[in-house]
Amino acid sequence: MKTSVRLALAFAVIMGGMTQAHDTSAPGMAASSDDPYLWLEDVHGERAMDWVKTQNTITQKQFADSPEFAQTRDRILEVLDSDARIPYVARRGNYLYNFWQDKAHPRGLWRRTTLDEYRKADPKWEVLLDIDALNQAEGKRWVFKGSDCLKPDYNRCLLSLSPDGGDAIEVREFDIPSKSFVKGGFELAVAKTQASWIDENHLFVGTDFGPGSMTTSSYPRIAKLWTRGTPLSAATTVYEGKADDLVIAASHDRTPGFERDFVTVAHDFFHSDTYQLNNGKLIHLDVPSDATADPHREWLLVLLRSTWTVGGATYPSGALIAIKYDDFIAGKRQFVTLFAPDAHTALSGYSWTRHHLILDIMDDVKSRIDVLTPRATGNWAREDVPGAPTFSTISVIDTDPDNTDEYWLSVTGFLNPSSLERGVLGEGPAQVIKQSPAFFDASKLEVSQHFVTSKDGTKVPYFEIAPKDLKLDGRNRTLLYGYGGFEVSLQPSYSGSVGRAWLSRGGVYVVANIRGGGEYGPRWHQAALQANRLRAYEDFAAVAEDLIKRGVTSPAHLGAEGGSNGGLLMGNMLTLYPQLFGAIACEVPLLDMKRYIHLSAGTSWIAEYGNPDDPKQWAFIKQFSPYQNVKPGMHYPAVLFYTATSDDRVGPVQARKMAAKMEGMGYKNVWFFENTEGGHGGGADNKQAAYLHALAYDFLWDRLE
Repeated sequence: MKTSVRLALAFAVIMGGMTQAHDTSAPGMAASSDDPYLWLEDVHGERAMDWVKTQNTITQKQFADSPEFAQTRDRILEVLDSDARIPYVARRGNYLYNFWQDKAHPRGLWRRTTLDEYRKADPKWEVLLDIDALNQAEGKRWVFKGSDCLKPDYNRCLLSLSPDGGDAIEVREFDIPSKSFVKGGFELAVAKTQASWIDENHLFVGTDFGPGSMTTSSYPRIAKLWTRGTPLSAATTVYEGKADDLVIAASHDRTPGFERDFVTVAHDFFHSDTYQLNNGKLIHLDVPSDATADPHREWLLVLLRSTWTVGGATYPSGALIAIKYDDFIAGKRQFVTLFAPDAHTALSGYSWTRHHLILDIMDDVKSRIDVLTPRATGNWAREDVPGAPTFSTISVIDTDPDNTDEYWLSVTGFLNPSSLERGVLGEGPAQVIKQSPAFFDASKLEVSQHFVTSKDGTKVPYFEIAPKDLKLDGRNRTLLYGYGGFEVSLQPSYSGSVGRAWLSRGGVYVVANIRGGGEYGPRWHQAALQANRLRAYEDFAAVAEDLIKRGVTSPAHLGAEGGSNGGLLMGNMLTLYPQLFGAIACEVPLLDMKRYIHLSAGTSWIAEYGNPDDPKQWAFIKQFSPYQNVKPGMHYPAVLFYTATSDDRVGPVQARKMAAKMEGMGYKNVWFFENTEGGHGGGADNKQAAYLHALAYDFLWDRLE
């Protein structure tokens, strides 16, 4: 699936990191009568950082200065650094590329190998770039953020390097044959940059060109064409968006015989317009703005987020439809439906091979794979691929759409160590190429799926991972995890960290598939947008209440965990449902929904939450703004807020202010920790990640006695 700018940014909300926070607050900002903790918004200010250091010391002394913590951290680090992990790969021409981090290479190796080598138990890798060696040579702390290599030979690449794990990146041109950066080649200073190849001598670039060139969401507002050998100031403007757009990006499709240029104008996370750039003219792909238009070879696929009536037919929200691209440009609107959801199913994703289209489908949050093949008659043949084990997720992670019908599948489940399979459509079933080891003993555990009725009557699913001989006496330490936003689905997956740090101790782990996510497609997400946001929190509370009602646990033994948008979920469990929980771990969270659009990349999420500067919208937003809703004299569960100074997406300031405000109200069981690196992901390397995970798990285990 060609990920649109909108979808890429939405996915980035829970998966990535960023750099220095782009806050509107001025350094040294004085406190106001409305908010006495505004001074903590000065991200790198001396006073704020002194407060952070003090809080870190207190939290570390309480939870990290013990043999038990060291054991938890080391057991998690063993998983993250294990040489037995699957080195996931992406095909580029004749090579399989991989980025690898371990104990010896904490910042990682960018490397490649051949398929024949990769099949071996211990393949030989050709190291292209050692990030640790680069850091030593340059005196930096670069974090690798990916590569874009020029088809079809893939010898020249644009590498993205973050100075601290954040989203802002430096872009450098890299030469594969010489394994070196290109002297005098394409290079862009640190910014939230969009850069992609047109050909060997031209790029499409969106970056910080100077004052006014970024959107209020802190992403590029202008897309330009940049020619090799000329200064960036000489790049010519392709498209200039508005300040209140989310991001503007231009791209070139190098598929042989179907080369086209496109401009994507993302207005917000869920609305965008796509244009073909043809001889300087923009041809609008006239689909609903909340749909994803995806040209591929002779086809145009449209993924709908709302019902669309066109060409005499009506297509439902969540459907994937197809038409010949040239026919669409000529004005025809007779689509073929490739997928239509029902009450139980949703499309998780899709991927092209050379001659086929593979659909990842969720059926009550469980996976299946369908293969579609276009026929000369205009119809598409359909074939099922053998499914994953019960309560597992099977997904396509790579294909070779320009050349072959090769595909790579990831198969994973809560208790099933992940496997990597490779197949070629038409040549028999996929074969296991790599298998992850078991990092914990699952023989005495079982997975079950439950459905609970939320406050408004909606059935909400959740997964429970527990001992087979679980006693329903209300005394089990139980960790409830959720997200519930941006149409992101929480499907079954194997986690050695969860297994070692929680399940192996005898704990119960629960994943709640609440509204706001994408488990049942766009309708599931839209049911918890803006004025309906409380539905997500009611769903999560309903799962908690069901666990208590069933005797799995009790409030004193029930903990909750979530990050980013899930951190906002945790803030609302803390302030709206404190009676249900004994402890809460709140990671890189949104919490101050009154000021969130003035902090970091907050403006980009107005479509999800609403605009608090509009009094009518603030009337509903304030109902789910934890920073405004926390009150003195309440009985709140123990809470750990943890964040990163380098997070330039959500930023560290909301967690800081919430912890400070609660402490100022006299609450004693409030803990705070801030890592300096890692961006929105929290940790810049495996050691940092292991530390943060261990801190959260040990805090929860300790407080849920």
